[in-house]
Amino acid sequence: MSHTHDLAGFLAGLRYADLPESVLLRTQELFLDWLGSALAAQGAHPIPLFEAYARHMGPASGPARILVNGAGSSAYFAALVNAASSHLVEQDDLHNSSVLHPATVVFPAALAAAQDLGKSGRELLLAAVAGYEAGIRIGEFMGRSHYRIFHTTATVGTLAAAVAVGKLMEFDSEQFINLLGSAGTQAAGLWEFLRDAADSKQLHTAKAAADGLLAAYLTRDGLSGARNILEGEQGMAAGMSRDAEPALLSARLGSRWALLETSFKFHASCRHTHPAADALLEVMQREGLEHGQIARVLTRVHQGAIDVLGRVQVPQTVHQAKFSMGTVLGLIAVHGKAGLPEFQRHGLNDPRVAAFRDKVGMQLDPEVDAAYPARWLGRVEVQCVDGRTLHGAIDEPKGDPGNGLSRAELEDKLQRLLQFSGARTPEQGNALIRRVWALRDAADLNSLL
Repeated sequence: MSHTHDLAGFLAGLRYADLPESVLLRTQELFLDWLGSALAAQGAHPIPLFEAYARHMGPASGPARILVNGAGSSAYFAALVNAASSHLVEQDDLHNSSVLHPATVVFPAALAAAQDLGKSGRELLLAAVAGYEAGIRIGEFMGRSHYRIFHTTATVGTLAAAVAVGKLMEFDSEQFINLLGSAGTQAAGLWEFLRDAADSKQLHTAKAAADGLLAAYLTRDGLSGARNILEGEQGMAAGMSRDAEPALLSARLGSRWALLETSFKFHASCRHTHPAADALLEVMQREGLEHGQIARVLTRVHQGAIDVLGRVQVPQTVHQAKFSMGTVLGLIAVHGKAGLPEFQRHGLNDPRVAAFRDKVGMQLDPEVDAAYPARWLGRVEVQCVDGRTLHGAIDEPKGDPGNGLSRAELEDKLQRLLQFSGARTPEQGNALIRRVWALRDAADLNSLL
């Protein structure tokens, strides 16, 4: 377990002064992006179910804030609801090589605990960086085989959330080892829900954030955990992976800031659809095509896309439509966008989108598959009604670090998400943006929202 020891030691020794300016700036941007995703889910199924559960089981008030309704609650229930809401509209961030959505598990747990413990903005930022760095490395360690059956954001996300809270509590390396043990033994989340259009994806992130927080609070009070939960012969990799690489747990700690590699989501859909969506958009714009001029689209994809998207044939819900390659490309072709309004208005009810969906196929491409998950390549072959065959290629989808969103674009995205749900007025959105950009100077987080 030498690599686990190295990771725990790094987490224990990490200080705010160690963080490069680029890391601090990106963490603030990721936090703003996460807030928009969480608030965009206000009032949307199944989030009210999580709110009702928190009201029934939790305290009537508390120091931690539930974003979608403004209620105070315990840190546990605030983390639970906020993690569920921030993973609903499919606009939260993704780290490519770990196939992990870090924000939706790290920030709910860290913010709730920071409000509970009276921590500052700087302490929240440090905790978030620790959660990202640990979660991304553990996701990479678990390998591609893990993601085929397990939803990595649910499993690895439990440990990422736990690490963030443990950092707020200033754990030493021994406590981090115990913390990983108690978080890892709770790790769960299976992809089977996609076949049934079930609501489990929100349960996954809710439980990951809340269970990570639970593990940290119990570790603080003396609960011990398995000492080798990652590398042990009956640990996570042994039970959930066939291609785990322990060296990835500790590779380049302190020199490679994996958080900087995180991508923002441009389209409001599963990230596996984004490369093909961007490639199709590029072809249509380049050639001046209308959707009616296209006879068929073949998307050349990695195996992970087939494993996840191949389960959805005819989507039954708006959320399931976001995991349908044909629906996403249909929205791109017919409406030019695959944003929240397009999914809400046209994802299930537009016959033109449905007709285009049936024209779209997926095929495993060796080049694309070999690059994944470090790079998510977009390759499409477009057959036109007039007999032409056109090709589109995108090496960095919109939102990737090399093709990222500027601060102005992130601010615009936030405002669009707030407008979609009605959670905040534009003026309130601007005030929220100002507070986030000044987060490192916040003495406490009680008035942040």
